[in-house]
Amino acid sequence: MGDSKKYITAEELKKHNKREDVWISVQGKVYNVTDWIKQHPGGDIPILNLAGQEATDAFIAFHPVFAVSSSLFKSLNSTFYGRELTFDSLAKFFVSYQHFTFYPIICVSRVNLFVQTLLLLFSKRKVPDRFFNILGIMVFWTWFPLLVLSLPNWTERVLFVLTSFAVTGIQHVQFCLNHFAADVYVGQPKGNDWFEKQTAGTIDIACSPQMDWFFGGLQFQLEHHLFPRLPRCQLRKISPIVQDLCKKHNLSYRSLSFFEANRWTIRTLRTAAMQARGMLWEAVNTHG
Repeated sequence: MGDSKKYITAEELKKHNKREDVWISVQGKVYNVTDWIKQHPGGDIPILNLAGQEATDAFIAFHPVFAVSSSLFKSLNSTFYGRELTFDSLAKFFVSYQHFTFYPIICVSRVNLFVQTLLLLFSKRKVPDRFFNILGIMVFWTWFPLLVLSLPNWTERVLFVLTSFAVTGIQHVQFCLNHFAADVYVGQPKGNDWFEKQTAGTIDIACSPQMDWFFGGLQFQLEHHLFPRLPRCQLRKISPIVQDLCKKHNLSYRSLSFFEANRWTIRTLRTAAMQARGMLWEAVNTHG
């Protein structure tokens, strides 16, 4: 059998950029979405803005990758990003395998911080000290490439960049452990239960004082939430006070080992993944 694939050039793709003829390219594949844009949960404007273009980056950026609760299995309007975060079939697919992709994605999640920083600094949003922030970014992106290029060969350069990303990924994991492993509350606190919501939705990481340098104070996440302006070096000192307060008012105070918190996090992600996978297969069986 001959090759049944049809290859589309970038020039041909660009021709299909009108409302009545919309093609986009995602991850190397070209899609004719002319009839589908009316059904797009995020509206037709995002698709029309990408008509006739390579849309992989925008496609991934607009679709969530992790979800820790089935309550988040819907499109959400983000007031921060000023757009809708669409939970469609692709998002369901990503979420349904999130317990496998969690650590690999976390290892390179620093890239997302770079992108979000640039998007914020060059947006119309009000940013304090925008000039100095942009200046700092320019200094970093001058220094970092020069540092990488100072290494003797490309093997070492690539390994250095990947290692630097993976090391900072430890901090991203730490953030997730404190929140993903705990109960998830969707919505705004009611009445005076703010303190209760902090204890229910946050987990501390138990470690010896000698390991404080590794966690950087993030292991006392509950204390940080309750006293956000307290220097991190003081969080260990107030931890016993917070524990006594929780005990007095019959509130949960959970402190897990680093490895146990990882296990709880993966369990939370897997639970949501199985629910998303069920929705995905239900949609496939319904629509064929």
